Amino acid sequence: MSRVTAGERLFEVGDAGEAVAEQPKGPVDKTFRRYDQDQVFLLPPSLGDWLGEGHLARFVDELVEEVLDLGPFLASYTEVRGYPPYDPRLMLKLLVYGYVTGVRSSRAIERRCADDVAFRFLAANAAPDYRSVARFRRRHLDALEGLFLQALGLCQAAGMVRLGRVALDGTKVRANASRRKAMSYERMTEREAALVGEVDAMMAEAEAADAAEDAAYGPDGRGDDLEGELARRESRLAKIRRAKAALEEEARAKAAGKAAERARRRGVDEDTVAAEAAGAAGTATPDPKAQRNFTDPDARIMKTSDGSFHYCYNAQAVVDDAHQVIVAADVTACAADGPSFAPLVDQAVANCGAAPGGVVADAGYFSEDNVDAARDRGVDALIATGRLKHHETPPPAPRGRIPASATPKQRMARKLRTKKGKAAYSRRKVIVEPVFGQMQTLQGAGRLLLRGERAARAEWRLLNACHNLRKLFGFAGTAKMRFA
Repeated sequence: MSRVTAGERLFEVGDAGEAVAEQPKGPVDKTFRRYDQDQVFLLPPSLGDWLGEGHLARFVDELVEEVLDLGPFLASYTEVRGYPPYDPRLMLKLLVYGYVTGVRSSRAIERRCADDVAFRFLAANAAPDYRSVARFRRRHLDALEGLFLQALGLCQAAGMVRLGRVALDGTKVRANASRRKAMSYERMTEREAALVGEVDAMMAEAEAADAAEDAAYGPDGRGDDLEGELARRESRLAKIRRAKAALEEEARAKAAGKAAERARRRGVDEDTVAAEAAGAAGTATPDPKAQRNFTDPDARIMKTSDGSFHYCYNAQAVVDDAHQVIVAADVTACAADGPSFAPLVDQAVANCGAAPGGVVADAGYFSEDNVDAARDRGVDALIATGRLKHHETPPPAPRGRIPASATPKQRMARKLRTKKGKAAYSRRKVIVEPVFGQMQTLQGAGRLLLRGERAARAEWRLLNACHNLRKLFGFAGTAKMRFA
């Protein structure tokens, strides 16, 4: 080994001719590999060389370039004038990879395009700012929601969906809504009256000031500008009035629905049903404690899994038992799970082109209507009729014939106590519950970023699509699947 000088730096030349690091000053007599932060590339680098062949970013790149139908994204670009936008393929790759890996914030995606090799590879070293990312997501919300069906189709083509038995469950996901930006109906009424008085007082004060200025400076000055405090109060007043109107409409609809249901149970004609519903709606008033959030009016206070209460949406999913692929998904502003049963079963049938052999669901979905809905659709349903307490002993397995007088709830409870029923229902917790855990851990799906029920539903389905794509990546390692 010999020593050579390059500029002011001293290097060792090894036996094979390679340059190694200069000797560090001090008592350590050891040769290190060369380390030079000022070294430039002799040839232009390729970002693709810095990613392994089986990297998830390569899967997303292949997916967008060769598999997904980009027609819904390209259809909105009809204006030929203006500055050229970012390529939809670039933006879609960033969003899909971000939602798969849990990087969903537009600002976080912008930072990753500078700091993360995978994001830089997908963006081809471009650096779209967070506004561009957020606008693309908002502009193509319907197309992004449609990725759920495309991802499900790829999983079906890969043989990952059997539809032997599916599990249905819901989870409360936090809405993008501040608890400090909410007000009860009673408080709205009080604050509305106070704001009206404040606005009237400020307008009278402004008119007096205008009259004084006209007398001093003449009548030609502008009088159409509002002071900031007045504008703020008028804006707040308008929001309160919209929220009050929404609560009143909700109370009328709820009262009308209950009155119509009671009338139909009595067996009266439809004209009487309509008249009683209208009468109930006309006298309905909101509960004084009923609240409305100003940042996301569609979100509702719900109890989460940790026992606390937050503004949330009820996110629903139907999961196939073969590979935990989600076959149907929805979001509602209703805290109860029961009303989602029939719509989600119908959605699963429509999405997959066939009905599942059976469906299992917890006690939140039990009702006689849901039992009838499953039977009408030819689906074998196992829905828990209640929940045992920790100290309670499960009842013994039933014997003999089912009594003719048994109610649907009693029949379902008996079915669940059979050996076959127990074995089938025990699969519920290992089919659907791990999916929610995986999505919350890997994708940050416990909280939604977009506001409003419509946007929340689209984002939830995009999260479900990316969950399915992650499953496909783990199963096949490739996106090159043809639709069955």
